[in-house]
Amino acid sequence: MTQALTRHDRVLGCLIGGAVGDALGYQVEFDHWDTIREDFGPGGVTELRSNHISDDTQMTLFTVEGLLEAAPGEAFASVRSAYMRWYATQQEYLPPGGSRGLAAEPWLYERRAPGNACLSGLRAGGGPGVNMDSKGCGTVMRSAPFGLRFDPDEAYAVAEQCSALTHGHPTAGASAGAFAMIVAHLMNGETPQRAVSAAMLHLRHGLHRSETADALQHAYRLAGSVPPGPNTCASLGEGWVAEEALAIAVYCFLGTDDVRKGLTASVSHSGDSDSTGAILGNLYGAAYGHAALPGEWSSQVEGRVVMTTLAERLAADPQPA
Repeated sequence: MTQALTRHDRVLGCLIGGAVGDALGYQVEFDHWDTIREDFGPGGVTELRSNHISDDTQMTLFTVEGLLEAAPGEAFASVRSAYMRWYATQQEYLPPGGSRGLAAEPWLYERRAPGNACLSGLRAGGGPGVNMDSKGCGTVMRSAPFGLRFDPDEAYAVAEQCSALTHGHPTAGASAGAFAMIVAHLMNGETPQRAVSAAMLHLRHGLHRSETADALQHAYRLAGSVPPGPNTCASLGEGWVAEEALAIAVYCFLGTDDVRKGLTASVSHSGDSDSTGAILGNLYGAAYGHAALPGEWSSQVEGRVVMTTLAERLAADPQPA
């Protein structure tokens, strides 16, 4: 078990940590490693030059809002409604009159490279059967709050169900579910190794989960042999698809408990750097709490005040029976 932390420490750490990793990676999203190395140096992305978060954190916060507003047993419907509100922010420039909650926050109306499947799935109404061939990482990067809200098994189930609002491929659901399950185990005080192992075991006992299970197995082995550093995750992929993004974050999570080093490694690679950074930041925050995050990054990240308020509400709100 990790050191004693309050539920609030972990929830706040998870939300702020995800935003920090997101902002670090958003600086270089879509860039090739060679370009990153030329711009930031051989050590990778070690500076937060811009505090802007991306669609990853936007959707994570709307997930939190949906869960906070859900009646018992109605998480899916409430999260769907929350995602539709996020979708509306991507179609406007400023909050319309009468907007409430997150939809009343002007900074969330910025378009920060929203994922195509997230947009098209919600444009279609977020119903069953959308984007059946899509397993993009948009399902994973928004799913940490399920682990903050539910026990591990339910976190997996609800995250998997909600992933289908935008991504119909089974691997997208399995990866979102596994991520939420890991976060839930961390919230219970499990070590990173035990939390990841529990999710891997769960994946092996289900259908249509082999891609995610195999990716996590690769990450687990790599973490035991190659310390995380700039571009050391290349063999795991670039993070554009769900299981690769989760695997890159898990590799860095298991490979080092040095939060700064791990976050730098998680975004210093070709590909979807903001998503891999966001996922890792969620994991570090849930495991080690808000105080473990680099202060000069966490203090300036965009949306910190809103995230602090949401964390207080989520930590104080009793978990569903």
